[in-house]
Amino acid sequence: MKKFSFVIVCAVLLSALSFDSYSQLNRKAIKRNNKRMASYRGKKGFGRQNVYSGVGISLNALNYFGDLAPLPRKFSTDISFTKPSIGLSFFHRFGPRYSLQAQYMYGALSGSDAESADKNDAENGVFRYQRNLSFRNRIHELSIVAVFDLFENQSTYISRVKWTPYIFAGGALFYHNPQAQAPATFLDGSPNPYAGQWVDLRPLGTEGQYSDLAAGDVNFGIKPYRNLQFSIPFGLGARFRVNEVFDIWADFSFRYTFTDYLDDVSANYVDLSKIKSESNDPTMNKLAQAMSYRTNELLGAPPGNVGVGYGTFRAWPGYGAEYPDNLRGNKKNNDIFMVTSVRLTYILGATFHKAKFR
Repeated sequence: MKKFSFVIVCAVLLSALSFDSYSQLNRKAIKRNNKRMASYRGKKGFGRQNVYSGVGISLNALNYFGDLAPLPRKFSTDISFTKPSIGLSFFHRFGPRYSLQAQYMYGALSGSDAESADKNDAENGVFRYQRNLSFRNRIHELSIVAVFDLFENQSTYISRVKWTPYIFAGGALFYHNPQAQAPATFLDGSPNPYAGQWVDLRPLGTEGQYSDLAAGDVNFGIKPYRNLQFSIPFGLGARFRVNEVFDIWADFSFRYTFTDYLDDVSANYVDLSKIKSESNDPTMNKLAQAMSYRTNELLGAPPGNVGVGYGTFRAWPGYGAEYPDNLRGNKKNNDIFMVTSVRLTYILGATFHKAKFR
């Protein structure tokens, strides 16, 4: 009986020890799996796990650099003329660093000599102030850019990096249509039926695009510019992960355009008596004169024999006459505009995949 009791006790002790050992081993295995789950970042390497698409909406600020900037410098701009813009985008990520983004953007540019130029700056500001030109231009743009991330993401979209700087460049088509507000009267003092209205400048040919210019005229051979233009967008920014499906992108970029007419200003003043509009309607021709030369609105008509006479009105020296030195703009530099953007994006078709732990 004693021998049987001893065997029972030994069996119980062995069972307890075995169970305790199994429990300890099981707890260690659970801990190992928990650590693997916490640190899991998806499969390494280029593959479908880091390929995804998304859509976004952006709020932008547009700034113009051109002939109606405060100073005769390529990157001079008037911050007070910053204009809002909105954009809708679609992007597709191709791997650890590369994405393509397509975007539609709508916004506006504007400038004004009288408001931006320093009339006390004899070297740079007086001419621009007295030139007294102004414009606004509503931009519709479709762009495609390639985006390169500085920090790569080898994982799924769920565990993408918290933030990364990026650079981008591409191409864009945009439609533009410069306008200006019409004065109260024509240059001869007669009432202007378009007074106060924003009128399209391209059909007016303010630099002689539709005029019969002679071979010796400075603007001879000038052609009407196109409303549809091409530009090269390029810039840099940073993207921040908000949660598993939302990101915030913040960037700024330049649009190098292939036109000098975002502001309807590029070449020389044309002989005002020769100016014709696209329609060659007498009223539109007088409107073209008034929109081409606007110094008299600011300084009044020049007295006596000062300046150039055009029958019923006169123009100040250096303005409104076709001479090689009478520059209305600088045709050597195309116009540029800058876009500062904050974009919220959402990853499309987001699903949570079960990870395999070993």
